[in-house]
Amino acid sequence: MGKVNDTHLEAPLSNGHTCFSKSNSLAISSAAGVNCEGCRARGGGRMECSWKTVLLLVCASLGVQYTAIRTLRDSLSGPCQGAYRCQTRHYRDSRWRTLCEYSWMSTESPRKHILLFATTRSGSSFTGQLLNQHPGIFYVFEPLYHVQQAFTNSSSRLRRTLDRRALLGAYRDLLLNLYTCDLNFMESYIRPEPQDHVTSSFFRRSSSRALCSPPVCLERGDAAASDPPDETWCPKKCGALNLTLASMSCLSRGHVAIKTVRVPEVGDLRTLTEDPRLDMKIIHLVRDPRAILASRMMAFSDQFRAWKIWNATGRQPRYVDLSQITSTCKDIAASAALGLQRPAWLRGRYLLIRYEDLALNPTDKAREIYRFVGLQMEDRVRIWIAKNTNTNLSSPSEWNYRYSTTRDSRVTAESWRLRLSFDIVRAVQNLCNDTLGLLGYKQVHSAAELRNLSHSLVEHRPFQPVT
Repeated sequence: MGKVNDTHLEAPLSNGHTCFSKSNSLAISSAAGVNCEGCRARGGGRMECSWKTVLLLVCASLGVQYTAIRTLRDSLSGPCQGAYRCQTRHYRDSRWRTLCEYSWMSTESPRKHILLFATTRSGSSFTGQLLNQHPGIFYVFEPLYHVQQAFTNSSSRLRRTLDRRALLGAYRDLLLNLYTCDLNFMESYIRPEPQDHVTSSFFRRSSSRALCSPPVCLERGDAAASDPPDETWCPKKCGALNLTLASMSCLSRGHVAIKTVRVPEVGDLRTLTEDPRLDMKIIHLVRDPRAILASRMMAFSDQFRAWKIWNATGRQPRYVDLSQITSTCKDIAASAALGLQRPAWLRGRYLLIRYEDLALNPTDKAREIYRFVGLQMEDRVRIWIAKNTNTNLSSPSEWNYRYSTTRDSRVTAESWRLRLSFDIVRAVQNLCNDTLGLLGYKQVHSAAELRNLSHSLVEHRPFQPVT
């Protein structure tokens, strides 16, 4: 005879089973099909029932808890996170079935939220592709572009009142929603506004495997079949982007990686690193400021016309905008200094990578990146590196020069030394002296030293990940 004690109100019933007025006990009794009529009262306010009743109640309780936990787990995970989702009602839907068939799920590690944090023309497109090649990573190229465009295309009065804090807040909100695979959140910023969650204006969609592969795109078996020939191949093959399908694809993959050049300093990301919903890993990509300037002058001729005149004539125009490089140096130095100081909120979440080191030793540095984020570097990544770091494009198109990730990486690492005049290099060294010293870039003191490529300007300096 089992004994059950309860401090709540008790109801004496008639058939030897014990029932309690406590709500969950009644629910369990009902779920177990127990006919609660007749419990025998004993001295001291105790109630007794048969051991069969107790066993039924325990079994019913376990069943209810198991069902609740299973339901909650499947609701929080991706559509293919477990066999349950792929084998039941969702698998009968053709879109969910395609998603399950093409998903790559890691059972070894929890979801990672990776941010490739860089500045314009620092090699971030190339570095981002190292993450994009991993079959378990949902990679998005520069989604903050849409936020910036939405703000700058607003009324002039709004632009005048817009401050840095408001823009950064919008950046952080979008990053958070993308890391939780809510791509529909982008509809507030994409112009023209998507209709029925479908858009043809997603910035640089072709740079993301996941957005050009099933289930988002059913026209092409896999984006890995060949490298994209230009920026328009994916929309042509796949049509407009369905953001709901994109969210489903994101959920089906184990991890999310985002590249951005629009957040000024790593300190602006503190709220995201401290968010308990995220496991943030920040890869800070830096490059020699002199190389950044040389690349910007070639890629963005109109914005850097004064610099090009200076470079060609040796005379500095009065209207040259020096802040185009000084602000970059300031942001890079502030972020690197903070990251290398190892504050508690950034510990274990920050890795500094110099583009020059990556260009000279792409496989080793890629392995370091994957080790930092806690993932295994797949063979597909190694194959992509071998294919895309030993190519000499003799006459690349304008699109290829701006955005292509195919290049002879060893040659490009310091090729800026053949393009910039010594006068400009000397000026940049004076403006960015602290940044160059912090990151281990040597200065030159003559035109001959600048052109001597046999002598590297990159010091050997390991930057260990913050632990």
